[in-house]
Amino acid sequence: MRVLSAFIGFCFLLLFAACRPSATTTPQPQQVAEVATPSPTPSPTPPRPSGAVEFTDITAEAGIRFKHHSGAFGKKYLPETIGSGCAFLDYDNDGWQDILLVNSMDWPENKKRRSYSALYHNNKDGTFTDVTAQSGLGLEMYGIGAAVADYDNDGNVDIYITNVGQNRLFRNLGGGKFVDVTARAGVGDPGFSTAAAWFDYDNDGRLDLFVGNYVEWSPETDQNCTLDGKNKSYCTPQTYKGQSPTLYHNRGNGTFENVTERAGMNEPAGKTLGVALLDYDSDGWMDLFVANDTEPNKLYRNNRNGTFTDNAVIAGVAFSEAGTARAGMGVDAADYDGSGRQSVVIGNFTNESIALYHNDGTGLFTNDAPASGIGKMSAQSLTFACFFFDYNLDGLVDIFAANGHVSDDISVVQPTVKYAQPPHLFHNRGRKKFEEVTAKLGRALNRAIVGRGAAYGDMDNDGDLDLLLTTNNGPARLLRNDNANQNDLLRVRTVGARANRDGVGAKVVVKTSKGRSIFAMVRTGSSYCSQSEMPLTFGLGKPEEGVTLSLEITWPGGQKDRIADLKPNQSITVQEGKGVVASEPIVFVRTPPPAPTPTPTPAAKS
Repeated sequence: MRVLSAFIGFCFLLLFAACRPSATTTPQPQQVAEVATPSPTPSPTPPRPSGAVEFTDITAEAGIRFKHHSGAFGKKYLPETIGSGCAFLDYDNDGWQDILLVNSMDWPENKKRRSYSALYHNNKDGTFTDVTAQSGLGLEMYGIGAAVADYDNDGNVDIYITNVGQNRLFRNLGGGKFVDVTARAGVGDPGFSTAAAWFDYDNDGRLDLFVGNYVEWSPETDQNCTLDGKNKSYCTPQTYKGQSPTLYHNRGNGTFENVTERAGMNEPAGKTLGVALLDYDSDGWMDLFVANDTEPNKLYRNNRNGTFTDNAVIAGVAFSEAGTARAGMGVDAADYDGSGRQSVVIGNFTNESIALYHNDGTGLFTNDAPASGIGKMSAQSLTFACFFFDYNLDGLVDIFAANGHVSDDISVVQPTVKYAQPPHLFHNRGRKKFEEVTAKLGRALNRAIVGRGAAYGDMDNDGDLDLLLTTNNGPARLLRNDNANQNDLLRVRTVGARANRDGVGAKVVVKTSKGRSIFAMVRTGSSYCSQSEMPLTFGLGKPEEGVTLSLEITWPGGQKDRIADLKPNQSITVQEGKGVVASEPIVFVRTPPPAPTPTPTPAAKS
């Protein structure tokens, strides 16, 4: 009888399984999918940190030994002033952010040493290992910027490095190996390239490539400029003709087509130093904001037919309030006021102030920098990298700016202006107001540097966002964020199916059961010639008992997924059409690096 009962129960289970819908069915575009949330195995609540938020310089103890080399040898060549960028990336898919640092080199007429960009592998214990030599990235070039993404949808993040001279595309083969595929891909762009960004402008599921170019310059055409009337100084970009950016369309077979002219982006006067992805009109198609140096900025609206229209002038972001073009450098876009719309921050020259363009939702932008407090606080700074990030996880994105002058002899004519300058960290107080808190966050952050590139990423997987900085002709710096994870958070990594695999362009909205809504978008590029990590970190503020979260993701192409009943303080991976496919709890307290093994003392000779 017991055997018969078991047999009947088994048949019932088979019948029930046959009637269930397949869990692998992918919803069609425009369909809203309610996807299930797996119940993670309960784990003990980790202890929360306490104390003031502080950024700690851990460069040396982390094993970062990189120093940027501009090649300067007295000729005062223009490219020596603009430095290089950096990136956080997970090149080996182990769930830990690695580091890429872009380097330049000696000029051919003064070849004395070799220098290379550097790839550092995250050892998961607070330290990094330089793996450049075995990675295939050890090619000498005059590097400026980097953009990283999985352009061929094979599951591995690839690297594009911009240069003075031919750019380089390195395809990730897996296993820590990269190969230079520039020639086959057709993305060399042999000008003076700076910022770049991967994005899918036609929503075909493949990442295309925007490359910003600066000026027509070579050692042979270098001009002679002076500040004191005697000695040569670095020239300004007005001395040189600009260069058009380049737009490459991904054919899907490992090659790209230059579609700049056809797309309406041929701008010979452009002098690009920064590019940011955004969908400023919320129509589901990626737009571009381009920051130009001493030329009008560009706001390229996607016409949804393979072409773009520059709406910068009519949107109010091309010029300053005085009607002049500013020296735009780094740029980023995010929702800083809870409006659900992406606004723009731009780094500018000394006496021009950082611009903070608020998206009014009508196609127009208003510069909120003066009213927010940022304008006055940044007036004496020369800002290169700038970006939005939530340094204290309170749910409002703050603004970081890396500063440093371009002229090492600027004090000759402007004694109050310094070559090395401390960065800015502007805390978002809400209601579109900011306060400068740099001096309150530790001596490491307040240190004056000749700042250029900058990126953020959670390098130690403790939930808060750390900083990576580059300096011109100087060392890189890694600043660990300590104690911000007293607040709750949620980290979200996106994996596209019909959309590009990285989910670049995916819009993610987190809603709490207490009625709060926070919006962010998966992006590449931004900052200055740099790229921050692609996983999104949502700060949720002070812990509250019983709070649950829901997630809505709008993927490029229109697919929408909704996920309910999520818990705070976890890192989740969401796949298009399938929901949460992996989750891990956040470990708030860092695991200290292992103590070094003592070196045995050799025995004394008799």
